[in-house]
Amino acid sequence: MKARLLLEDGTLFTGTSFGAEGKRVGEIVFNTSMTGYQEILTDPSYCGQIITMTYPLIGNYGISRDDNESLRPYAHGLLVREYAEYASNWRNELSLGTFLKEYGLIGIAGIDTRMLTRKIRLRGTMKGVITTGNESPEELKEALSSPMMRDQVARVSTKSIHIAPNVGKRVVLIDFGAKHNIVRELVERNCEVITVPYNITAEEILRFRPDGVMLSNGPGNPKDVPEGIRTIQKLMGKVPLFGICLGHQLVALAAGADTEKMKFGHRGGNHPVKELSTGRTVITAQNHGFAVTADSVKNTELEITHIALNDGTVEGLRHKTLPVITVQYHPESAPGPLDSGYLFDRFLEMMESFARKGETMNA
Repeated sequence: MKARLLLEDGTLFTGTSFGAEGKRVGEIVFNTSMTGYQEILTDPSYCGQIITMTYPLIGNYGISRDDNESLRPYAHGLLVREYAEYASNWRNELSLGTFLKEYGLIGIAGIDTRMLTRKIRLRGTMKGVITTGNESPEELKEALSSPMMRDQVARVSTKSIHIAPNVGKRVVLIDFGAKHNIVRELVERNCEVITVPYNITAEEILRFRPDGVMLSNGPGNPKDVPEGIRTIQKLMGKVPLFGICLGHQLVALAAGADTEKMKFGHRGGNHPVKELSTGRTVITAQNHGFAVTADSVKNTELEITHIALNDGTVEGLRHKTLPVITVQYHPESAPGPLDSGYLFDRFLEMMESFARKGETMNA
């Protein structure tokens, strides 16, 4: 079946459908990872976006239940150069096309993803509409006039509180669009993890008597989540905080810094990041379209701890006096190397230190 993509600049791509039928509008972004399409599709941070994979062959190892990063995909579509209809992998349970159909995602193969990626890099991310129907160009342009969603976090966050019991530190995970691997990393370190909705209050969190609070990744503009900013402001100094991706941006806003939309963002599994205190470079997985502005950090109690080597953007923050650390990238992801896992250990050390200080003060 023929499928089409129309960008807001008027560029029209025609390819072949391999997912669900229908029409969807979303922000067109690209990801440079060579593998991991299932994890990318099920990362809630892609809510409302249409993903272009720059690697030319997608679908060749199929889909495995254990590789999901959430219970379902939240992206609006997938664009690839070549779709492998028949998967070859011992873990394969179903094809990528079948997976997309099950969740109503449109997939388009056979388009020039190299040209599309270059266009996004030059102009920046833009809105697009994908369709398997026979709409006229005028009808597709009309679809592009609809406003972009701004409630992505509310769509992907858990609606209830749930717990992963364990014997170690108690961590409350505020779910702005959390990936399963965040919970896995904490559970592997014997943490008890209580996952809560994005709009929970600081008072409700503190009733759990947590040893630390994890601020998860998530989709969209951090300024569209004022509830999270207020909660973080009330938690600072009362409990150790660790923010990842959107959580990192929300901490910056809570401390008085600012964020801005990037031209085309960072999405992929090969982004080099430098830790300023050690000079060490790590290869990271990233997925974000907004960044903390470096100049805005200067007049706050935060200091920059990590920078992206590709463009110099802020990749990590630390509070000067309070137990708060953040990173823009995803230490729970493993894009090949396991370079960033130490950050979870650092979070545990921060919780231990905070607990010792509390015991000393109460003695």
